[in-house]
Amino acid sequence: MKLDYTDKVLLTLLQRDCTLSLEQLAARTGSSKTPVWNRVKKLKQQGVIRHEVALCDPDALGLGACFFVLVQTSEHDAVWQQQFLSAVRSRSEVMEAHRLAGDVDYILKVRVADAKAYDQFYQGLIADVKIFKVTALLSMEEVKYDTALPIAGDAVA
Repeated sequence: MKLDYTDKVLLTLLQRDCTLSLEQLAARTGSSKTPVWNRVKKLKQQGVIRHEVALCDPDALGLGACFFVLVQTSEHDAVWQQQFLSAVRSRSEVMEAHRLAGDVDYILKVRVADAKAYDQFYQGLIADVKIFKVTALLSMEEVKYDTALPIAGDAVA
């Protein structure tokens, strides 16, 4: 989809705060409410805007431990992959999961309360699916966290 300047401004604004009213969005884009509403509706229909959510503070919810879990497998068949994906997708502790190129097959971002909770997660995962090697890395400090994607030509007041 080709995005024009106004689309990019709207997306930048909405990524920062999706609770902005149509009036606020219109004022910041130099447009009126109806065209802004139509543009946002179109961006949603075309799948550019996938979800509107509230981002919660993990520490406030007692989920202060963030682990990056490196998974290596000796299995590469479709049955194993489906088992693994099902196991990962069913666990709410898994915030992100990516299939990788290279020596590590998957990386998971896991949010839990502490090391004991991670061990429970780990034990459940390996009970559900055979994994060759798992390496867990505890994040000592979150240096940067952002959910907004960079948008080319980003210029928002």
